[in-house]
Amino acid sequence: MKKFSPRLNKIPESAISEMNNFARLCKAINLASGYPDFDPPQAIIEAAVSALRRGHNQYADTAGSGSLRRAIARKFSRFSGLEVNADDHVTVTVGGTEAMFLVLAVLCEPGDRVLIFSPFYENYAVGLHLLDAQPVYVHLRPPDFQIDRAALRSEFEKGAKAIIVCNPANPSGKVFSEEELRFIGSLAQEFDAYVITDEVYEHIIFPPNRHVYAAALPGMFERTITCGSLSKTYAITGWRLGTVIANEEITEKIRLVHDYITLGAPAPLQTAAITALELPDSYYEEIARQYTEMRDIFLDYLEKSGFKIIPPQGTYFVLADISPFGFDDDRQFCYWMAREVRVAAVPGSSFFAEPVNHLVRFNFAKRPETLHEAGRNLLDIPKLV
Repeated sequence: MKKFSPRLNKIPESAISEMNNFARLCKAINLASGYPDFDPPQAIIEAAVSALRRGHNQYADTAGSGSLRRAIARKFSRFSGLEVNADDHVTVTVGGTEAMFLVLAVLCEPGDRVLIFSPFYENYAVGLHLLDAQPVYVHLRPPDFQIDRAALRSEFEKGAKAIIVCNPANPSGKVFSEEELRFIGSLAQEFDAYVITDEVYEHIIFPPNRHVYAAALPGMFERTITCGSLSKTYAITGWRLGTVIANEEITEKIRLVHDYITLGAPAPLQTAAITALELPDSYYEEIARQYTEMRDIFLDYLEKSGFKIIPPQGTYFVLADISPFGFDDDRQFCYWMAREVRVAAVPGSSFFAEPVNHLVRFNFAKRPETLHEAGRNLLDIPKLV
């Protein structure tokens, strides 16, 4: 048999998938993968059932149904203050993962350098490796993950096609301030680079932090590509509905590639998603309250269990320091914790370009009863190590 592509040598097994599988084997409470254990609003479920029954079972427009794209444009304009056009600027994708890959595929040539803040979501580098482009990591300074501005400027000076900004950031929970985004934008303009944002957690923000849309900053729309998703905001990760918002020229190219890769997202779910996008402001206020409650419950258990924590400013993830427990290998700790404590997390080293082996990532997007059960298990760690 002929050899496989050498690109595969650069792609590790997903640590998230690895821990999901191990959690199932151990019957551990799965706080590794990034999905909630609760349902979306009933109105969204009913809209999906209605769409199936009303015949929305064939292909939609491959760029996304016109009614959904208009709803996406209205919501984006409502929260960002930037007017976008559904026909020229909005594409519906099969989840945020496809959205990001499409953008990289359209922008990148082999050898292009794309800047990524570390820690980072694992899919970014994999997409670049598949395209023979080069991920270049810029380390954020803990504990609050500040930008090393001199280092970032230096990497732009060496040449960069684009920079990826996950905001709010997975796994760190960092929320980039308006001033930080303006600094990144100024470098992108100075060195004629693109800014690719991953904003799937845009509505999971903890006060006093607030979400700023990079595309809406002065002079930034033409060079900013906004990747989004309905998965996290509406607790519908299994629906696989993502979005790309970009200028007309980039949108045309994204749709061209999208047609050949996935053709289109599920038609009935596109119809149902309009109901989600038209929810009132009170819905977003309520999910912010609920996620704050989840965060507070779980972080309290982590601290009482002996973890050192880096409180997240947004997202539903938290990085926790395992140093107090005497482990010097985060992967070993995660396997031990899943077996002995029945709680699964992700080794932090899978998110860092630099050698970081003392952090693990937990997902706290769970019902209070799930968090209390996991928390009681975690309280046993000091007695077990």
